[in-house]
Amino acid sequence: MNKKALFAVPTLAMGLLAMGGAPAMAAHADGTYTSQLGQLNGTTGTGNITVTINDKQATVSLQVSGLAETFMDGPYPHVQHIHGGAEGTCPTPAADADGNEIVDTTEGAPFYGDILTTLGTSGDTSPAAGLDLALGGQGGTYTIERTFEMNDATLDALDAGTAVVVVHGLDPATATGTEEAFSSPSNLNPDLPLGATSPALCGTLVASQMGAMPEGGADTGVAQETGSNLGMIALGGGLVLAAAAGGTYAVRRSTTK
Repeated sequence: MNKKALFAVPTLAMGLLAMGGAPAMAAHADGTYTSQLGQLNGTTGTGNITVTINDKQATVSLQVSGLAETFMDGPYPHVQHIHGGAEGTCPTPAADADGNEIVDTTEGAPFYGDILTTLGTSGDTSPAAGLDLALGGQGGTYTIERTFEMNDATLDALDAGTAVVVVHGLDPATATGTEEAFSSPSNLNPDLPLGATSPALCGTLVASQMGAMPEGGADTGVAQETGSNLGMIALGGGLVLAAAAGGTYAVRRSTTK
């Protein structure tokens, strides 16, 4: 199968939320921001991220493991972003307005805000790249290490304490909610399954006095899941996990490492 076909979806399909109109701050403090990512919607994955700012240069180190591994006999493409401009938190189950036990991307939007930076493996880091699965993390375990110029909107969110990292793509073997809810179409793009546009990991970036991730994790703004389904962060736009012919979503998790 030609996976490039999965990526040929207009950017408008992301349903990008308009970024706030407040002017950017004139200056930003250098420093290191970290988060131990919490589990959302039944994921068994883990993740942590460090973002170091030197003037406008950002050095990002993201490690993720234990997520859904395969999609249509290939690596599952997980996208991740820095959101901001809202509460700077991960939503609770109370945000599940439709009662399907999954807080979808639209329901979570008021908590963490718009996509401000796309944390792809290479290339464009703007919100416009949030849909590009070719730049997403591949498989259930991966690392993203890169340096790039951070935009003012993200720097503002870091300064304000409202920058939230979200990793997307649920595993139907562990996701909360009914099977029907997971397999139903996304409210961002009806050609996509709900689980494909749903966050799996989330955490608020907090300023650190250390140069590395703190032991035991930081205050991420979301508790670790302990059997009850947590809320999730809204993706500013939908993932592009195209369905196989006939509308069947073939996502499965490997049991091998």
